[in-house]
Amino acid sequence: MISVDGLTVEFGGTTLFKDISFVINEKDRIALMGKNGAGKSTILKIIAGQRTASKGRVSAPKDAVIAYLPQHLMTEDNRTVFEETAQAFARIFEMEREIQELNNQLASRTDYESESYYELIEKVSALSEQYYAIEEINFDAEVEKILLGLGFLRGDFQRPTSEFSGGWRMRIELAKILLQKPDLILLDEPTNHLDIESIQWLEEFLITSAKAVIIISHDRSFVDNITNRTIEVTMGRIYDYKVNYSNYLTLRKERREQQQKQFDEQQKMIAETEEFIERFKGTYSKTLQVQSRVKMLEKLDIVEVDDEDNSALRLKFPPSPRSGSYPVIIDDMSKSYGDHVVFANASLTIERGERVAFVGKNGEGKTTLVKAIMGEIDYQGKLTLGHNTLIGYFAQNEASLLDEQLTVFQTIDDVAKGDIRSKIKDMLGAFMFSGDSITKKVKVLSGGERTRLAMIKLLLEPVNLLILDEPTNHLDMKTKDILKSALQDFDGTLILVSHDRDFLDGLVSKVYEFGNKRIKEHLGDIKSFLQKKKMENLRELERNKK
Repeated sequence: MISVDGLTVEFGGTTLFKDISFVINEKDRIALMGKNGAGKSTILKIIAGQRTASKGRVSAPKDAVIAYLPQHLMTEDNRTVFEETAQAFARIFEMEREIQELNNQLASRTDYESESYYELIEKVSALSEQYYAIEEINFDAEVEKILLGLGFLRGDFQRPTSEFSGGWRMRIELAKILLQKPDLILLDEPTNHLDIESIQWLEEFLITSAKAVIIISHDRSFVDNITNRTIEVTMGRIYDYKVNYSNYLTLRKERREQQQKQFDEQQKMIAETEEFIERFKGTYSKTLQVQSRVKMLEKLDIVEVDDEDNSALRLKFPPSPRSGSYPVIIDDMSKSYGDHVVFANASLTIERGERVAFVGKNGEGKTTLVKAIMGEIDYQGKLTLGHNTLIGYFAQNEASLLDEQLTVFQTIDDVAKGDIRSKIKDMLGAFMFSGDSITKKVKVLSGGERTRLAMIKLLLEPVNLLILDEPTNHLDMKTKDILKSALQDFDGTLILVSHDRDFLDGLVSKVYEFGNKRIKEHLGDIKSFLQKKKMENLRELERNKK
């Protein structure tokens, strides 16, 4: 059991949160929720021991292991993937070396009756008892199992970590955390760089193997599937619900309605009391009653209604010009980088108005195919864009491509043309950039703000084929819902590359699966695809057993 007692964080004269307390029990899987800036990541850092609170403390058993995965991290560059992951067992390996060294000292000494010799025996005995109490582990097999589950191939194990992107390095750090089998796992946006299969594997692992977990995540399906408790940080305090995220939303709505009712009743009572005071303040016979009511109002605790972030993105795509019947036709396409084959002999046809998802593990060619459609890379085979196909493209790294030295306004003003230039401020306002925020430089924007800014470019000219590559990374749930609603109303053709199941649900009617150097077509939505995949995996498992 880990206890959070009276935490308060203040900085620059502002109180982020005050006097919050809760207990983390074994098998608690907690979603830490709240709007941006509420203090969620700060709470995780305090529990992890990486930051101190202004007041309060975190209490944990002496031998408790708390593991923390932040949003941004770096791994060592001088180790292979396997070596870096095996660092999870560094303490056990150190104990082995220490026991061996102590035994060597005992074997070489002859002062058997001395006090220091007895101290050495006690030390090696205590350390050996601690070491042999650890469950026997096949270290190599455990490392292999976790790495494969998180999407690495065996061929990756001996590659240096320096060859991998930040997302893959995050997986290495996650693997180290899971191998430690900690008493509490703290995860801050763990799914941002995971594909659908790796997210499903992580869900299963956390549900069946983790002792206790606290998660900050904007992936609604992930949060709903694994959590059994929701702690909301709002207005400097917390509300603790013993339910998952979806049920929490219902209970929160009911709580706010109740607060509003109490607030309205109290305001009515205050107004009536003030009216009484005003009417009778000069009346001798009512003096005591007036004084009593004045004192009552002075002592009154005003009912607070929880603050809601009502700022909302207003997103609507312009009407699409009509394209040909088949915006994208691909015939027998292959793509290789040197000896590495990304995919081979791919053929697919996307009809006008169709909505398709590209899914599969990272590195299997989803973004590569998008770049081929955009004419950014060469390939073997044939690719035909239909008549009058006008593409709007949001790249996976679109937000990071923005010029950091420009202001928000300049970023759009530089690319807008014609009549739209007179409406730039209106467009920025619709994307929650108004007032002083339009003069902010890009370099000070958060990931979500950069993503919103990059998306405005999609609205500058009408298009009839939208290609979005991981558009929901860094977007909170509210903004994702607004984007999803706008895409549902979009009257053109849509290609979505995403690992966010909840976002894809209800948006696409066909799924292209990338894997094993092939692109496989699945008719139906994302739910039917996932159900089918699980059945396929089970059959493969049975075949392996036979």
